[in-house]
Amino acid sequence: MTKHLVIFAKAPMLGYVKRRLARDIGQLPAWQFYKRTLRALVLRLALDRRWQTHLAITSGGARWPRKMSLIDQGRGDLGKRMTRIIRIMPKGPVVIVGSDIPDIQRSHIACAFKTLGRYDAVFGPAVDGGFWLVGQARRRSIPHLFSDVRWSTEYALGDTLSNLDPRHRHAILEELIDVDDGQSYDKWRQG
Repeated sequence: MTKHLVIFAKAPMLGYVKRRLARDIGQLPAWQFYKRTLRALVLRLALDRRWQTHLAITSGGARWPRKMSLIDQGRGDLGKRMTRIIRIMPKGPVVIVGSDIPDIQRSHIACAFKTLGRYDAVFGPAVDGGFWLVGQARRRSIPHLFSDVRWSTEYALGDTLSNLDPRHRHAILEELIDVDDGQSYDKWRQG
């Protein structure tokens, strides 16, 4: 069964991406960070033949790699968009990552898919209380996983985990830095 890696990305347009980071370091440096990180992430992860990589994109005038499978994220909050993507993917486990976590490596993705062989869901926690990765084996439905999640807060992962039914086994991976603001940017640069 094919494994599906989905990279969530916004069109890398100046003033449209990394707004909280831009407030702290300026629009141009925030945009440059996002563009570099997204490009490096796609190059690093998309070439791996152990999974099929899809880019879930927002609308916008960006040019994307021609050989990539492109999927429109759709509308709604992050939870609604991730739920939609998980639902429309072909059969097989699905792992979703954000595009603003510069330290994601192929080994993290391989570990997530391996973990989904034994668990229903897997999460990569972020230092800020959110998560940089979510995956589902899709052997059984996990309804409402992203209901009532306080996105962009330190409660995002906890809220999501509280939506799991006790029969859904889940695992937690390595904690990484999700670069959303000046503080996390500085921490990542020092790391």
